[in-house]
Order: sequence, then C-alpha cells, then structure tokens
Amino acid sequence: MIKKIGVIGAGQMGTGISHVCSVAGFEVRLTDVSQAALDKGMETISNTMTRHIGRGWMTEADRDAALARVAPGLGMEQFGDCDLVIEAATEHEAVKRQILTEVCPHLTPECVVASNTSSISITRLGAVTDRPGKFIGMHFMNPVPRMKLVELIRGIATAEETYQLVRAVAETLDKTSVPSEDFPAFIVNRILMPMINEAVYTLYEGVGGVEAIDTAMRLGANHPMGPLELADFVGLDTVLAIMQVLYEGLADSKYRPCPLLVKYVEAGWLGRKTGRGFYDYTGETPVPTR
Repeated sequence: MIKKIGVIGAGQMGTGISHVCSVAGFEVRLTDVSQAALDKGMETISNTMTRHIGRGWMTEADRDAALARVAPGLGMEQFGDCDLVIEAATEHEAVKRQILTEVCPHLTPECVVASNTSSISITRLGAVTDRPGKFIGMHFMNPVPRMKLVELIRGIATAEETYQLVRAVAETLDKTSVPSEDFPAFIVNRILMPMINEAVYTLYEGVGGVEAIDTAMRLGANHPMGPLELADFVGLDTVLAIMQVLYEGLADSKYRPCPLLVKYVEAGWLGRKTGRGFYDYTGETPVPTR
C-alpha cells in the first residue's frame, strides 16, 4: 500500500508530480539541491492550484489541504518512511545515477523507486540501485496536472509486483498508463522528438520560417501546438538530450540532432524557461527568432 511518496526534483516535472500526488491524497516529501529551488517549486505548485480554482477544477479548501500534504526539505534522509520515491531530475544519465546511488541507503527495503526519465534505459538506471526488482520507469507527460498519460517502463529486472503497484498508483492519480518496453525514448518521445527534430531541420534548411512551420502543423495536422512552440515548452536542452539518447542508443542516422538545435542549446536559448528559443518571450506576445 502506497501512502507516502517522495519526489526528487522541484522543477517543472517534479512540481507537477507533487501536485497530482497531493491532490490524490498522498503525503508528499519534495526535495531539490537548494532551498531556493524548493521555495520556487512550492510557489509553482501553489500558483497552479490557484489557477485551477479559477477554472472551477478545485476549491480553496482542496488546494489548502493538498498543499498541507506537501513537505519540502533538503536531504535524502526525509525519504526514510516513504513507500515510493520518484526521481524527477534533469534528463542526464550521470545526474540520475548519482541521485539513485545517494537516495537508496536512506530507504526501507520495501520502498519502490521510480524514475521519470523520458528516454534513458530503466535497466541501466536500475542496475545502480540496491533494488533493481523494485525499480521502474514512471514517465509523466508535461504539464503533469493536465496530461492524462503515464508511460510505465519495466527494466529487465523489474518485478511484476512492482509494475502492478505503480500502475495502481497511476490509476489513483486519475492517469491512464501504457506499458512500454525499455528501448531508447520509449513510446511517446520515440515518435514525438524526431518530429520536432525534423521541424528544426525544416527551419534549418529554409523550407519555412518558425511561424510558417508551426501554423502549418497546427492547421494542417490539427496539432494543438506547433512543433517549434512545443520544443520551446519542453525545453530545447531536453529535446536535444532525448535525440542524443536515440542517436546513440539506436545508431541510426535518422535520429541525428539538427545542428541548429545544437546551436540554440549552446547559446543558452532553451525556450520558455530562459525567455528565448525558437520564439522570444520577453515581450507581451512571443515573437519568432528566425
């Protein structure tokens, strides 16, 4: 029985996961590398819930009760009484491996560990823990409070009991789960990220400008958001990291990251979170940068 959930990372994904877990009635322990990051994360959770009140999705009492169930704190020691810990750090394998190595000694033997990785091998990540049978991929979609899907990825050592337990948690969170085999980028990003990368190539080769590409895909393919706008929302560094995992893991040239995507990331133009990507967000309305 899962009652208390630990979340490692108070960024975009970690705050969203904490949000939905607390709303569903779970006690949540949230950590990050600094108090400033935790404070910002808690502010994000509160602001999102307040917006949901305005849309009639929850009441003020619901928000206050949910926020009271989230306990932010520094250090891994606070996860000692958790039943499930979800790692939601940046999409870099070395960082995730370090976190998993650090947190496991503080957990009870029964505690299940999940990674919110969007592309990295669950088998490899599980191998650095002391509990590969109790390790699983639990990939939420962004923004977590709005998106219904959770990909569940079993590593080669993941026990069936672990899978069923985490699937039940996803149901409690009012999410729909799909099982995915442990191959680079799983299902959603195996399909989505090459499309975004191809949109960047279309821009790079001068086939169309930013606005033309996004308008074409919104109106021509009925996508709610154009691929370059979506890339800015996800974060260009995350898009690049996933494309690199695909390229290295599958050794197929069709997954080669577009040089323009690499250049934007090198420039620090990572999308909405830095105020500039394929669009400039410093004004009242986003303006294409190319």
